[in-house]
Amino acid sequence: MARPLFGRVLQLLLGMVWLLALPVTTLGAEPVELVIKGVEGRVLENVQAVLSLPSRLVQEGEVDRPWLDRFIRQVPKKIHPALEPFGYYSPTAEALLEITSDNRYIIHVTIDPGVPTRVSEVSVQLEGEGEENPVLQELAGKFPLRRGDILLHETYEESKGAIQARALDLGFIDAEWSRHEVRVTSASAQADIDMVLATGPLYYFGDTRISGAEVYPDPFLRRYLSFRTGEVFTYAKLGQTQLNFLDSDRFREITITPQLAEASGALVPVDVRLQSLPTRRLRPGVGYGTDTGARLSLRYKDVNSFDRGHELGGDLYLAESKQTVEANYTIPSLNNIDSLTKFRLGYDRDVNDTYSSEKTFAEVERVRGFGRGRIGSVYLKLTLDDYSIGDVNNTSRTVVPGLRFSRRRFNDPVRPKEGYSYSLEVRGTHQALTSDTSLLQGLVSANALLPLPWKMALLSRVQGGVTFENEPLQDVPPSLRFFAGGDQSVRGYGYQTLGPRDEKDQVVGGKNLVVGSVELEKYLGPNWSTALFYDLGNAFNSPDELEWAMGAGIGVRRYTVVGPIKVDLARQLGESKPSFRLHISIGFGW
Repeated sequence: MARPLFGRVLQLLLGMVWLLALPVTTLGAEPVELVIKGVEGRVLENVQAVLSLPSRLVQEGEVDRPWLDRFIRQVPKKIHPALEPFGYYSPTAEALLEITSDNRYIIHVTIDPGVPTRVSEVSVQLEGEGEENPVLQELAGKFPLRRGDILLHETYEESKGAIQARALDLGFIDAEWSRHEVRVTSASAQADIDMVLATGPLYYFGDTRISGAEVYPDPFLRRYLSFRTGEVFTYAKLGQTQLNFLDSDRFREITITPQLAEASGALVPVDVRLQSLPTRRLRPGVGYGTDTGARLSLRYKDVNSFDRGHELGGDLYLAESKQTVEANYTIPSLNNIDSLTKFRLGYDRDVNDTYSSEKTFAEVERVRGFGRGRIGSVYLKLTLDDYSIGDVNNTSRTVVPGLRFSRRRFNDPVRPKEGYSYSLEVRGTHQALTSDTSLLQGLVSANALLPLPWKMALLSRVQGGVTFENEPLQDVPPSLRFFAGGDQSVRGYGYQTLGPRDEKDQVVGGKNLVVGSVELEKYLGPNWSTALFYDLGNAFNSPDELEWAMGAGIGVRRYTVVGPIKVDLARQLGESKPSFRLHISIGFGW
């Protein structure tokens, strides 16, 4: 009975998604209807906008006939400005009124747009210091309206604005159109375009004066600047600097002002005024996740330790199946806002249906930013692990060096609608490093978010891992084995309950991992959505032992400032006795 029920649930959800994607239509006949013939597409849309019926034309179901007659007389005059943006300068229009037997009024508007006006000559010139700039020359030479093209006002305005904006981006902040003329000859239906962009001089960044955040050392504050003295001046770099200060979570107010009036020798000084947030914060938190159960967290952070801009932090995490206490110290780089050195020391206890583990760890990591969301790091981690898995109780010491690289490109950090992320990691250990085991591992994960029509989106996710080792698996601690199942893995199964089993049919984890997921999401307003998903994957020791575990289901999302709250109902597929499982989680999982 479970399979037919699940099939009906999926069919119902698909039907809801299909209905939500349908365009909304108006039910019932209006007392006044407008029928337009002779134009179509965007031209028709513009005419409909211009000929929108007055809001008070119909009052309490009654049509104001004098007002209606006045509106009909004005129709031919309104048609001209509606068609000119599309190159039609000599249209004709006729409006006739039909009164039906049920006292409905139908206005029939017939339009003859006439011959479209076409471009006969195009001249786009540059003058000033930007006259020889190759980027501006290319844009001017590729102006999209050419001889023989229909004169489209939107294309003209967009292209004109794009060239001027590019000039500003290149440092010509005085750039403006000294001449921009479109001369239309209605008799011949032709138009001449004559444009001259006066670029003015090329400007550069001058001195930057920072005030209002004296608790931080000046070299530390200057790490957030996306420009240096002598670089070409652009507003884009000022905007990025604003974001850099904002993302640091250290300042309440940020005001960045280029002092154009003080420019000397084309050098523009910049004033940065800051108002600091408290440097010491204590942030408690509560939550719940199916993988961990109810949880309580407490985070302490000093973002200006020793008055050097260093970060001293402490984290306490208490959940039903996992407890962690950690201290960390971060030394930021003065040359790159994404580069830092981090030290971590902590204790972690993890008890779940598959294994129990108590470990103490110490780690040092050097992180370097490569720009455009790319982060790389090298780390060294020492772990003392006392664990129990299957029938094995063991203590393990590992010294693990590793390399990580990740890239993240989403259009919004809180509510992304499009983008991708991926991460790569290589780690390993050996007895020569005083570890109790030897192995080499590679890990990969990736996420992609693709927007679809009808306010829908497709989210895909993949995770993988591989281990090369010559030691028995029982000598490898659970933190270096692979498991599947859970909120961020194969839904429908418990947290880390999938993987190779021992002789007593107990999950003990595997050397390798492959997990994939596809999710179709339908947005229901600004903060809600529903989803259909399908997950598959498992942990395994060799390819011929891989047994695919599959789960599918439906879910609801509520978007908040900390990410989406997800509630998913998943059902196992391919099992002899499949079961349902409820998954609750917070965040995107990447």
